[in-house]
Amino acid sequence: MSEAKTEGDRRVVRNEEKNRYDVFLDGELAGFTEYVERGNDTDFVHTEIDGAYAGKGLGGVLARLAIEDVIARGRTITAHCPFIRGYLDKHPEYDAHVVGKGIPK
Repeated sequence: MSEAKTEGDRRVVRNEEKNRYDVFLDGELAGFTEYVERGNDTDFVHTEIDGAYAGKGLGGVLARLAIEDVIARGRTITAHCPFIRGYLDKHPEYDAHVVGKGIPK
């Protein structure tokens, strides 16, 4: 696992063994977003938040910190996952790093 990014009692960790970012609340795994890496591109393919943690804003924290980690590593972003794609649509500040937006397909 990579270094954790934190926001209050929420922590996001890149879990390279499972090709996903895990989000934890108070130390408990609450959800994840899976990705596939191809060349210099990270393609987000699926996101899940456990129903017990719904409504706590964990999906947004997970999306933001995962996207920021991908950008910090100098990679481009593709989002086949509807949740991540929706998050990116609401946050044009990331467009320069997204294939099909700031980066031509």
